Amino acid sequence: MAPFEVLTAADVQLMQEVAQRVTAVRPDLLNSDATFGELAWNWGKGHAAEGAFWPRRLWFSGGEPVAWGWARLPHRVVRNDGSVKDVTDASLTYLVHPDHAGLIDEVIEWYEGVAVGTDRTVVPSAADGFALERWAAHGYRTDPASLGDTGDWTQLNERDLGELEHPVLPDGFRFRTADEAGAEAAVRAHVDAWAPSAYTAESYRGVRGTAPYRGDLHVLVEAPDGTMACSTIMWLDEANATAEFEPVGTHPDYRRRGLGRAMLLHGMHLAREAGAGHVTVACLGAPGHPAARGLFMSVGFRELSRDAPLIKPASAE
Repeated sequence: MAPFEVLTAADVQLMQEVAQRVTAVRPDLLNSDATFGELAWNWGKGHAAEGAFWPRRLWFSGGEPVAWGWARLPHRVVRNDGSVKDVTDASLTYLVHPDHAGLIDEVIEWYEGVAVGTDRTVVPSAADGFALERWAAHGYRTDPASLGDTGDWTQLNERDLGELEHPVLPDGFRFRTADEAGAEAAVRAHVDAWAPSAYTAESYRGVRGTAPYRGDLHVLVEAPDGTMACSTIMWLDEANATAEFEPVGTHPDYRRRGLGRAMLLHGMHLAREAGAGHVTVACLGAPGHPAARGLFMSVGFRELSRDAPLIKPASAE
């Protein structure tokens, strides 16, 4: 395995610059982990525990970042219920500005170097025909695990904020922000929605410490008994006047009551007040995962793009 530099908070901001410039010209080229908000969320929640397994490289032109790669190497994840998940393959999130599309081969070669000897996965956008050709030329093929009704490929969805319904909560429920509810409630809301989870108070401190995080755009729904029934964070990209929901989760005991729908509509009103004219959200796209997709479509989202999961087994080297 080649020596590598580990991803830093400063690197993430440079990567977000590339994401913002790609968003302005070809948002369909963004895979679901390469967006402005996903970069902040994934870095914030995981860097303290997993950052030592995160090689990165950035490419510049005229002093500006124009491409980057962020690999995640095999590691162990300990979750809050005491269970352990061993991640045995390497994965790559990357982005190349379309004006510098030829850099994709350098990204691939760098990834091959830092993840040698492991199964390697990557999720380019299905709209990026040139990149798909280059990945294929390097021996990457469609990941069989992503096929079928329960495949794990992701689609990115969008809508504008021109016309918005008024959000309606059941009696006794109310909207809160993380600034109002506090850190403990914000962490509990996420852990309850995504259990078992590796998310901790330390994870949330990392999220709060990212440059674009705003506690007033971190929305929760409080139940009459004080339980935080659902929550979401909105990441405001001021340069493109857009906001991204990530994550979106509901406590299992409070699902199918319209709370998630109301929270998304409320969040869109807040995003518009903050200057956004457009919002995005990602979800699993395969037919066997209809719940989140149906929720997002019910509040006006439509598919913008989808990932094309690829794999190259270590045995193919």
